[in-house]
Formats: sequence, structure tokens, C-alpha cells
Amino acid sequence: MSALAWIAVGSLVAWVWLLLGQGFFWRTDIRLPRREAPARWPDVAVVVPARDEAEVLPSSLPSLLAQDYPGRAEVFLIDDGSTDGTGELARTLAVRHGGLPLTVASPGEPQPGWTGKLWALRHGIALARVREPEFLLLTDADIAHEPDSLRELVAAACSNDLDLVSQMARLRVVSVWERLIVPAFVYFFAQLYPFRWVNRAGARTTAAAGGCVLLRTETAVHARVPDSIRGAVIDDVSLAGAVRRAGGRIWLGLAERVDSVRPYPRLSDLWRMVSRSAYAQLRHRPLLLAGTVAGLALVYLAPPVALCAGLLSGDAAASWAGGLAWAVMTGTYLPMLRHYRQPLWLALSLPFTAVLYLLMTVDSAVQHYRGRGAAWKGRTYARPETAPDR
Repeated sequence: MSALAWIAVGSLVAWVWLLLGQGFFWRTDIRLPRREAPARWPDVAVVVPARDEAEVLPSSLPSLLAQDYPGRAEVFLIDDGSTDGTGELARTLAVRHGGLPLTVASPGEPQPGWTGKLWALRHGIALARVREPEFLLLTDADIAHEPDSLRELVAAACSNDLDLVSQMARLRVVSVWERLIVPAFVYFFAQLYPFRWVNRAGARTTAAAGGCVLLRTETAVHARVPDSIRGAVIDDVSLAGAVRRAGGRIWLGLAERVDSVRPYPRLSDLWRMVSRSAYAQLRHRPLLLAGTVAGLALVYLAPPVALCAGLLSGDAAASWAGGLAWAVMTGTYLPMLRHYRQPLWLALSLPFTAVLYLLMTVDSAVQHYRGRGAAWKGRTYARPETAPDR
């Protein structure tokens, strides 16, 4: 066989393994587990770190204030040095909409070694612990919750004796670029961290989705959260790792009634969102970057290239192997497109989207070595870490 045919066969083998041996990552049926109302609803503190979020806050904060929760709950919005009036807007929304009590506070600039979000969470958790809540809901300022969201999260945690319950919020998909990139973002995340593996007791695969994390307060204290992960750029995965190392039980799945309202209308918006942490995911190691680029090329680019080149050159082995690999790839992407209610023909665009992610990852490494790694909302962490050394 030709070299192209061997590459195509290698890609096909990789896709068969991904289909059957990677925790069935492509399935989208991992939703909140069994839920029964507890005999007593525990107290909950909702902590929302917010930096320059005036654009999205009117769509998200009222949904938290309106939570239909049978127990005691309170919202703490931590204004992380905003310059757009985020804190004052939050107070105005609380007066206008009513609902759960709201406390707005500001922690000041982060101390050295802390990322801004985790510094804000540290301040919010400290304020919340004065009320002695049994659970903390850590949720981003761009996340909107249906009225029963908190009740369902707590019921799932209590019914299954879970220390951390996290839902991957349904991200906004409106613009052309959002349609191309957002479903693939969740698809790639699930491929890296198959939810079924994450949810096994004692599993090595550990992850969470930072937009919606319900955390048992006692476990947070035992895991020294967030101090133990103070420098993490990929804070959700680091948080889940700290909880698991402390012996906590973790659950991660897709959300149906928790949505991100943040718009990413342009490619540049999505590019910044991905590239700011992509190289941190690879622990800033050039060899891992090279392996990732080669792997993406073999798995996602080789199938369509082999199919087209094989048809043009008459290389039957290359075209058959490439076509079958592309068919398996396309099939694994269809459930995610259904989850996001997108046209199924977009599955054929996955190789193109993978190229974009490959370029974003390379750009993330370039920015890191230029000292501009993890730039976000006016802050730059020159040499960010996925987790601190200690």
C-alpha cells in the first residue's frame, strides 16, 4: 500500500478506538443523576465572580435571584475590579427583581500567584462561610439558570452522596462562527474528559465545567479550595482534581436548563476564548504541543485528505480507509449537533473546525513564549500554570 493509504488506515484505527474505547465520549445522555427531595434542604451560598460583566448580567443575575429553592440560599457577587459598573448594576438588578438576598463585594487586586477568578472566588467563599452553608454553588456571571436549577443540583448531590456536581452549560450558538466552533468545543472537551470516566469513583480522569459547580463546603475546606489551585488557568479541571485528591465524589454531565448567555459573534472572540488556556492544557510542554498537532492532523485531517487524494489518484486503499474514517468521525459528532439543535450536515465541517483548533493551540503557545499567555479582560498571566506547584 502507499504511504497515504497507511496513514488513512492509521486514522481509521484511531477512530475505531475513539468510538469504542474512549468512554463513549460522543454520547450526550449524561444528565443529572437520580434526584429525591432531602428530608431537610441544606443551606446554599451562590458565589459569582464577575469582571466587566455589565453586558450579560441583566440576562443571568435575575435567574439566580429567582431560584425556587425550598431551603435558605443567598447570592454573593464578587466584583473583580470591573470598570463597567458591574457591581452597581448588580445592586440595581437585585432591587428591581427581588428574590434571593444579594451581597456585592470586591476583593481588590489579586495577590501574586493568584488568577483573578480564583482570587474573587476566595473572597466570595470566605464571605459565604460566615453563614455556614452546607453547599456552595460556584457559577459564572454569564450563566443563566432555570428557576429549578439549584433545587435539582442539590437534590442530585444529596441523593447520590456527591461532593461536587458540575454541569456543562449549553453555550450560545447563534452566529455562523458559534455554530462551527461551539458544539465542537464541548465535543473536544468530552473527548479529553469522557464524562463516564469522570463519574466513576476513584477514576484518574477528573474534570468539571466551571460555569456551574455545586460543591460541598466541608469538602472545599478539606481540599483547601481555592487556595490549593490559586494559580490555575484551567480552574475547573484543577478544582475537580483537588476535590478528588481530598477523597470527594464527583459528577459531571451536560446541562439542559443551564445556559451561557455570553455572545461570541466573531471568530476573534472564540479564538481568544480557546487560545488563552490551550497551551496551559498541555502544561506548556513543546513535546506535548508537537504530539497534539500530529495527533489532530492524523485523526481529523488525514481522512478527508486521503479520501480526496485517493479518488483523484486511483488509490483505492487510501480512499476507502479515508472515507470510512471520515464516516466514523462524522457519526460521533452528530449527537452533539443534536444536543445543540444544529443542522446535522455541519458534522462534515468537523475537519475544518479541527484545523481552527489546531491553529488556536499553536497561537496559544506562541503567546505564552511572548509573555502574553492567558490574557483575559485586561489581565495577562505571563507564565500561567494549570495548578500551583504546592
